[in-house]
Amino acid sequence: MDRVETLDPSRPRLPPGQIVTRKWPVLHYGTVPAVDLRAWRFEVTGLVDRPLSLAWDELQAMPRRETTCDIHCVTRWSRYDNVFEGVPVQAVLQRAGVSTDAGYAMVHAAQDYTTNLPLSDLDRPANLLAFRHNGELLPPEHGGPVRLLVPHLYFWKSAKWVKGFELLKEDAPGFWERNGYHMRGDPWQEERYGRPDPVRMRRGPR
Repeated sequence: MDRVETLDPSRPRLPPGQIVTRKWPVLHYGTVPAVDLRAWRFEVTGLVDRPLSLAWDELQAMPRRETTCDIHCVTRWSRYDNVFEGVPVQAVLQRAGVSTDAGYAMVHAAQDYTTNLPLSDLDRPANLLAFRHNGELLPPEHGGPVRLLVPHLYFWKSAKWVKGFELLKEDAPGFWERNGYHMRGDPWQEERYGRPDPVRMRRGPR
C-alpha cells in the first residue's frame, strides 16, 4: 500500500485561530444515517467521459492508500497525526475520465448533503474515499462506512457518508456554503465564512 504525508514545512503546522485537541469531536447536521451496503453505490456523473456507478464490493477491490495528515475544523479545533486508509480519489476520477470542461465538483452524501470543491482541490494525491482511521474502521458518527478526505481544507469539505461526485463547469454552493460558509475553506487563509453575518446552523458543520 502506498502512503502520502501531507505536512508542509513551508507553513505553520497550526492554522491561525485553531486549537489542538487529542479528541475527535463529533459534529454534523442531522442524524447519523443507517447505510445499507447491499444497495450502496458511489457515482461519478456530470462532465465525465464514462459515468461511473460502483457497488461497495467494487470500491473495496480498488487499490488502497494511506494518508497521514492533520485535520482542521472550521469550529476551531485541529487534530494532528491522523492516518486514514482508503481508495485514492484520483483513481476514481481517472476511471470516470474527467472532461476538459470540468472545473468544479459537487460532492453528494447521505441525507442530501452536498459540498462544493474546485477540481484542483479534489484531484490531489492525499485525498481519499476513506474507510479506516488509525487502523480502525470509521465509526458511523465519523462518516463510516466511507467519508471523503480532503485534508488541506476545513473538514466540512471532507463529507461524511459520501455517495458521489458530480463534475461541473461552473462552481455552485453546497449545503453549508448556501448557509454562510466559505466557497473554498482554506484553513491557512481563515476562509471560514462567505458573508459578514453568516447563518449558522445549530449543530455545526460536518
